[in-house]
Amino acid sequence: MSKIIIPKGYHPQLNLIETEVAIKMIKDTFERRLAEQLRLTRVSAPLFLLKNTGLNDNLNGVEKPVSFTSFELNHDDEIEIIHSLAKWKRDALHRYGFERHTGLYTDMNAIRKDEELDNIHSMYVDQWDWEMVIAKEDRTMDYLKAIVSKIYNALLDVEFLMIRHYPQLGESILPDEIYFITSQELEDKYPNLTPKQRERAITKEKKAVCLLQIGDLLKSGHKHDNRAPDYDDWKLNADILIYNTQLDDALEISSMGIRVDDQALKEQLEKANANERLTLPYHQNIINHILPLSIGGGIGQSRLCMFFLRKAHIGEVQASLWDEETMRLCEENQIHLL
Repeated sequence: MSKIIIPKGYHPQLNLIETEVAIKMIKDTFERRLAEQLRLTRVSAPLFLLKNTGLNDNLNGVEKPVSFTSFELNHDDEIEIIHSLAKWKRDALHRYGFERHTGLYTDMNAIRKDEELDNIHSMYVDQWDWEMVIAKEDRTMDYLKAIVSKIYNALLDVEFLMIRHYPQLGESILPDEIYFITSQELEDKYPNLTPKQRERAITKEKKAVCLLQIGDLLKSGHKHDNRAPDYDDWKLNADILIYNTQLDDALEISSMGIRVDDQALKEQLEKANANERLTLPYHQNIINHILPLSIGGGIGQSRLCMFFLRKAHIGEVQASLWDEETMRLCEENQIHLL
C-alpha cells in the first residue's frame, strides 16, 4: 500500500474541471517561459530505448526499467521504457547540431515501476527534460547558479499568473530569489538531522532552495543522496526545492546539473564501481569528445501543478494507478484523484 498523508482540514481550492483548465495554463505558461529563458527548442522524445546503447537513465542505480522485446527487431535487443532522458538529450544535442548556449526541451513521460508511492510519487512520471550546449569555461558554480536563477524566474511568473486567475489559491509562497546552499553546508547546519529532514528544515525556512553538489561523500562519510555517476558532475549539480504548504515539507521539483566531461565521468564511475560502463557507446562518445559539453535537467510537471494549485496529492493533477486503500482515504478526505 502506498504511503499517504492527509493534511488536517484539507479541501481543494479548485474543482475537477477548474483543475484541468489550470493544469493546461500552468504547463503552457511554464513551458513557454522556460524556452525563452534558456533559448530552447522543443523536440520529440522517445518513450523507449535499446538497453545496449546506455542512453537510459538508471536513476539511483537500483530501479529496474520496464522492458520488452519486439519481433521486428533482433530478439537479443532488449528495449527499455525510459526512466528519464538525461543521457538521450545530450546525444540529441550532437545529432541536431545545436550551437553553444542553445538547446532543446521535450515532454518526457516515463514509467517507474519500483517507485514507492506517496503524496508526491507516482509510477507515472511527467516532466520537462531540457539540455543546453555549453563551453568548457561555463563549467563553473557561478554559471550553474545563473541557469538555476533563470528557471526560478519562470516559476515566479507562473505563480503570479495563477494567483491572479485564481485568487482563492491565496498569497504567493515563493520569495523573490532562490537560496543557494551546498549539501555539505546543509549537513554542517543540521548535523543531527537526516538528509530529508535537513531539506525540510531549510526549505521551510527559505521557501525556495537550490541544493548544490549532490552525490559524493560528505564529511560524515555518508552521501546526501544517490546520483548516477555518468550524467551530472557531482561538483556541479543541483536540486530545486520549494516549500509545500499542504504537506509541510520540501518538494523537489527539479534535478539538474552541468554534465560530466571525460575526467569527471572516469572519476565518478571509479567511485561508483561502475567502470564497465566505459565501453558503452554513450560513454565512449564523452571520452572521445564527440558529445558536446552541456547542462540540463528535468522539471516535474505534476509536482509543479501540485504546488501552484495547492494540492495535497499528485493524483489530483495526473492520472495514474493507486491501491484501494489510498483511493478510499482520498475519497473520504476531499482529495479528488483524476
